[in-house]
Order: sequence, then structure tokens, then C-alpha cells
Amino acid sequence: MDRRTKDLVHRIHPGNVAVIDHVDLDRIAAESLLEHGVAAVVNASRSISGRYPNLGPLLLVKAGVVVIDDVGPDVFDRVREGEHVTVEGDTLLLDGEVVAKGTLLDEGSVTQAMDEARRALSATVETFAENTLAYVRREQDLLIDAVRLPELETSFKGRYALVVVRGYHFKDDLHALRGFVREMKPVVIAVDGAADACIAEGIRPDIIFGDMDSVSTRALGCGAELLVHGYTDGAAPGAAVLEALNLPHTVVTAPGTSEDVAMLLAHEQGAELVVTVGSHASAIEMLDKGRKGMASTFLVRMRLGPNLVDAKGVSQLYRTRVRTRDLMLLVGAALFSMTIVSLAVPPMRLFWEGVWDQLTQLIRVVL
Repeated sequence: MDRRTKDLVHRIHPGNVAVIDHVDLDRIAAESLLEHGVAAVVNASRSISGRYPNLGPLLLVKAGVVVIDDVGPDVFDRVREGEHVTVEGDTLLLDGEVVAKGTLLDEGSVTQAMDEARRALSATVETFAENTLAYVRREQDLLIDAVRLPELETSFKGRYALVVVRGYHFKDDLHALRGFVREMKPVVIAVDGAADACIAEGIRPDIIFGDMDSVSTRALGCGAELLVHGYTDGAAPGAAVLEALNLPHTVVTAPGTSEDVAMLLAHEQGAELVVTVGSHASAIEMLDKGRKGMASTFLVRMRLGPNLVDAKGVSQLYRTRVRTRDLMLLVGAALFSMTIVSLAVPPMRLFWEGVWDQLTQLIRVVL
């Protein structure tokens, strides 16, 4: 049980029932729940509010996960984590008593809700654009002034930087870039929970940056330089997490999202090229993250200009397929080469002549 889905996934085990409070359940959250083997999801809020066609609920129901929607916040008072509950239709039971009741989602109802949200999307995007313009005026320092950074242990001079963010297909894209990482040896900056994905791919981050609210303790102890995102109002929520673990860290104060500041950090430290994986660059992706605009993203991308390469979706760009015909040609070529070599080398030629003589004699005996 947790009102923050990204905190919950660190504690969930296969077969668990996840009780969450997540309006507009986003794709990344749904993928995390599926990755940890959740059996059912009970949402205190509406998984699709109608603001935009978020994909999270559809991923869950298509995977066979039971989703009970909009049960109300009282479920957090009536159930405790660790208790054994029963999911029956649209109802959550504890010791035979109904503790929550909502709407049982299926693929048909989710698709219908997404279609309705898609029809209303224009109004949402218009509001999103207005908020973006308002924040552009407020956060234009990101474009005009350099971000004031403390001295860092990691050197970027003469190197590429790879900024990894938990976005759509980011694990597949990171896997596709392993050759790039081996060859170019870029400075790897993992934003929050992306650090765990890097380690899973055998890539140790040089820097972990963000609020530190979705990074495992194992990743925090991997030896990376730890930079906490400090906000212009003085808040730096990630600092308390690292202080509790007695881990050295540095606070970087800047407006905007953590992934945007990570890109700026690499740029201002002198990286020759900044390559991003999983970054958020569309209105739908920003809405999935609960953002009301994308001013900082817009400004950062303008600031970095040609020094920014977005590797988002690179895993979808080209996939090698081995055709049966090509495989047969390869095997045939190998057999042909072996035959030529066998006939050309005297010892092998004598061997095959002996084999042929024995076969000839055997055939004569049989006939």
C-alpha cells in the first residue's frame, strides 16, 4: 500500500495486491507494477480521469491484472499492508468483510474511456501550451544564464555524456546503446530510478542525479557521484535520504525537471555531445508525469541545440532479423568451404578416399 506508486514498487512482490492512489495511472508506473508481478491493482482514484488517453490501465488489463478503480481514499484506513485480502469482482474483502468497492476495469471499458479522453485532448493540450508559455517567461534564466554548478569530481572534458531517464522504452533503448557505451565511454548520468536500469545492463553510472525518491539503496552505493536536485524555493528532498544513509552528496540548485537539469549539467561541464535515453519531449509524456507544462524542457533543448542527440526510440528504429534463407545459405557456404579444404589437403583427401572405398565395398556386399 502506498499513495505514491513509484515508492510502492520497491516493496511489492509477485502475486501481491497493490493498493494505490494514482489519478491517470501512467505507462511507466504500470510497466513497473507488471515488472514486479503484481496480481491486482486497487486504485483509490480514477485510473483514467479523461484529461488525456493515458496508457497505464490498458497495459495492466491486457496483461491479465485485475484492476478495481476509484474505490475512494477510505481503503487506506481500512486495510493495512501485509494483511491477506480477497479480490472478488469489483470488491476488496478482508476476512469476508467488504473494505472497498469500485469499478472493475476490462479492456473494453478502458478502451472506451481512452477514446473519450482522446476526443477531449485538444482542450487539455491548449491548457498545457498556455502553462508552458507562462513558465517560459518565468524560467527563461535556463536559456539566458548558465546554471551555477558546484565543483564536481567527474570530468566531462573531451567526452560525450549519456543522460538516462525512466521514459518510454528506455530499457530497450539503453540495451541498444551498449555498444556505444563500450566504444565511446561517455559520462553516464542516471536520473533517479534510471540508475537501477543502468546497473542491470552492466553500466555503472558516473553520476546519479535527482530527488533520490526512486533509487534503490544498492544503486546509491554503486560508487557514483551523488547530486541532489535542489529547487529554487530552497527544498532539496533527496538530501535527507542520503544523509540518513550517510552517503556524501552535493546539492545542485536549479529550476526545471531533474532530467532537464541533468542535460544542462552535462552541457555546462563541457561535454562534447549530450545523448539522452528515455527523455520526455511530448505533451502526452509530460501529462503522464503530472506536469502542467514543459517550459524547462523547451528552454533546455533550445540552449543545447545541436549538442543534444535524443536516442529515444533507437531500439525501435532497426531490428535485425535472421531469415531462414540467409541461414541456409550460411550453412551451405560453410559446408562448401569445408569440402574444398578437405579435398585440397592431402591427409584429408586420403581420409575421404578411404571412406569412399569402404562405402563402395559395403554397397557391393549388400547388392
